[in-house]
Amino acid sequence: MKKRHQQKLVIVSIVLLIGLNLPIVLLFDSSQNVLGFPAIYIYFFSIWLFSILVSLLIVKRYNE
Repeated sequence: MKKRHQQKLVIVSIVLLIGLNLPIVLLFDSSQNVLGFPAIYIYFFSIWLFSILVSLLIVKRYNE
């Protein structure tokens, strides 16, 4: 894997770290429900799914 692709994965990791930082997570800690689930669960799993899909896209597209 080339260095620029590794840099893209590092950027994804930094975005994930910022997205799971406590002050941002507390924005979604409310009593509201989305489709019967608490909003914080939807937030966690959507951030997690986003990071997996972007990482998979980077690795599959640029795997040389």
